[in-house]
Amino acid sequence: MELRHLKYFQVVSQLSSLTKAAEVLHLTQPSLTVAMQKLEEELKVPLFDRSQRSLSLTLEGNLFLQHVNDILRRVNDSVSEMQDYRTMQTGTIKVGIPPMIGVFLFPHIFSKFRSLYPNFELTIVEQGTLSILRLLEQGKLDIGFGVLFDHQSAAMETLPVVQRQIVVCLPHEHSLQVLPQIPITALREEPFILLQEDTYNRQIIMEECKRHHFSPKVLFSTRQVQTIINLVEQGIGLSFLMDIVAQKQTNISSRPLESPLNIQTGLVWRRDKYLSNALKAFIDFIKDSFPAEK
Repeated sequence: MELRHLKYFQVVSQLSSLTKAAEVLHLTQPSLTVAMQKLEEELKVPLFDRSQRSLSLTLEGNLFLQHVNDILRRVNDSVSEMQDYRTMQTGTIKVGIPPMIGVFLFPHIFSKFRSLYPNFELTIVEQGTLSILRLLEQGKLDIGFGVLFDHQSAAMETLPVVQRQIVVCLPHEHSLQVLPQIPITALREEPFILLQEDTYNRQIIMEECKRHHFSPKVLFSTRQVQTIINLVEQGIGLSFLMDIVAQKQTNISSRPLESPLNIQTGLVWRRDKYLSNALKAFIDFIKDSFPAEK
């Protein structure tokens, strides 16, 4: 069994398509098909259900994928550890950051880290919290910022950083902006502009609406915070951002909800992950930058 075939299997599983996986892996589809067939022959079990138009994993395939993710994660950790022995002053950190957290943390935090550790390279992957957690589980990120849940997975280590509140964003001329606080039920008929579905920001808003017995009218979804701000300013719809982001905007108004929505943000990484020198330095840097949250 070849390691590269395990990597191929992981990509095919994620994309549910041999054609798309072949493009990503820079292989021909026939050669990828042969590699997957060889893997099935070695294991003596079917890994894929080919009866449907979309390729899906069998029960055995799903079980095998869990082991493959673990194997490839351990291989990546081993490479990181060996690189640490080679040099103590360089390294790469793959950091996942949700769009909104990146807006208020990225500018000063990352520039300061860069000035302290010029030989450590930060690779930023912008995704929602839910996608970041999935990428951490797959070993595709070293660490991520995100919203910390009360029911956080036991496989994850967390470091609380900042607690913020979600507020309503609306045009200056909107009738609701005269209220000091806005009840969520007052937004029942309003069009919403939200971040994409893999963000906790969107999830918590949808759950809050459901709790008050209505489904919001989602007019537009985006990953760009600035796009949301621009559309709100134009009166296209209302949105929800962290207070620290909304309050810096002079072209729109923001109001807290009558029932406050507080969220705890922080760092998340796999508990069983090897912590390279670069990653240790990054975690310690964040701890020192937010001493009140220790």
